[in-house]
Amino acid sequence: MTKATLEHVNMTVSDPQRSANLMRDLFGWHIRWEGPSMSGGHTIHVGSDDQYLALYTNENVKAADPSFRKGEPMNHVAMTVDDLDALEAKVVAAGLKPFGHDDYDPGKRFYFFDWNAIEFEIVSYA
Repeated sequence: MTKATLEHVNMTVSDPQRSANLMRDLFGWHIRWEGPSMSGGHTIHVGSDDQYLALYTNENVKAADPSFRKGEPMNHVAMTVDDLDALEAKVVAAGLKPFGHDDYDPGKRFYFFDWNAIEFEIVSYA
């Protein structure tokens, strides 16, 4: 059987730079690439050397007011961290609201929505 790893997730956002800055602050990631999208618009790849989020926008997206439609088509993106409390403090400092705190076997978690109504789950198994 071939082992697979997740290379990237491509998301449409209203402001890729703001979203990339949040990911850099929360996770210590870096901008891997930035430029015009092959479909028109602009994309920023932010992540580690092996995995990243592709943050895409175009003029139609920038003008839209994103609204929450959980599950259409994605429910959330989950990230693991070593220090859940430190990451939550960064989420709050960014002006975002954590919710759904839960201790479960084998870890702890919380959720937050970014400015595009994309839900993130933050998990710690430490």
